Amino acid sequence: MIDFCILGSGVAGSTIANKLSKKYSVHVFDKARGPGGRSANKSLKKNLSFDHGVQYISPKSKEFTKLIRELSKKKILNTWNGNHLDFTFEKKSLTPKYIGMKANNAICKYYLKGVKSSFASQITKIEHKKYFWEIKLSDNSKHQFKGLILTCPFPQLKKLARKYLDKKVSNLKVQMQPNITVMLAFKNQAALPISSIKFDDEVLTWAANENSKKRFKSNLSLWTLQASLKWSKKTINRYKNDKSIINKLITRFIQLTGLKKNKIIHKKIHGWKYSYNYKKTALLSSWNKKNQLGICGDWFSGPKVENAWLSASDLAKKIND
Repeated sequence: MIDFCILGSGVAGSTIANKLSKKYSVHVFDKARGPGGRSANKSLKKNLSFDHGVQYISPKSKEFTKLIRELSKKKILNTWNGNHLDFTFEKKSLTPKYIGMKANNAICKYYLKGVKSSFASQITKIEHKKYFWEIKLSDNSKHQFKGLILTCPFPQLKKLARKYLDKKVSNLKVQMQPNITVMLAFKNQAALPISSIKFDDEVLTWAANENSKKRFKSNLSLWTLQASLKWSKKTINRYKNDKSIINKLITRFIQLTGLKKNKIIHKKIHGWKYSYNYKKTALLSSWNKKNQLGICGDWFSGPKVENAWLSASDLAKKIND
């Protein structure tokens, strides 16, 4: 019997999978078609793609900074240079912005190399049977593992594992925030000498020039837009069926940048209902040795990629100790 089932292949899931695989047997499951979770990448065609989740990584802690620099030396990550405009004029330190050489799920792919992983595999039910965990997938197949690690967002965690959660976890005050992203491709649009723009706007808060990441050469101009938190909260439950939402975001982008709307040849919208949690909780991860249930994720301590990595690293230490 395999030692650990890990739900989720995002930064938290791939990190804990990598760290545990050095000592235990693990199997990662994810409902998506590929690894990455919120750091996933959407392809347009061939090597043209959008980072429609995580935009970049700016490490702060000593441990995570060390990892990012190592991955840069291995050419897994690269610095995202160019003109990053901030019209909010927030006072922030000018830390480097790191991105994946091919996509921002690069860390996840790197960590999952050699780890048994199953994609397009959604876990619909979990059950602890005294000495092992049994999971049920959406195809009705059942699998048994000695231990179980969950990396899903807090609301999904409570729905899936409510009866098994310690009170110190279930009672955490976590408020997951939504995020709406729009991906655009322009044809024959003059290239802008801009890498990203942070807007002071009620509807649109961010725009990233995918061409500036130098992953591809194309006569198409690719942009990833992110809605403001206020707009995302207002529209997250209806963005799929209400075309006015994507059109509103595009219109604001055109108004703020001067690009030509009639040159758009591709547009797509995506919503992250449980994208991130701003506030730090009292825990960094959770490990119940008695029933072999582990929980980690960025939402324990903040909204960044680094928070997911720190949470998974903390859980791995608890298990290995």
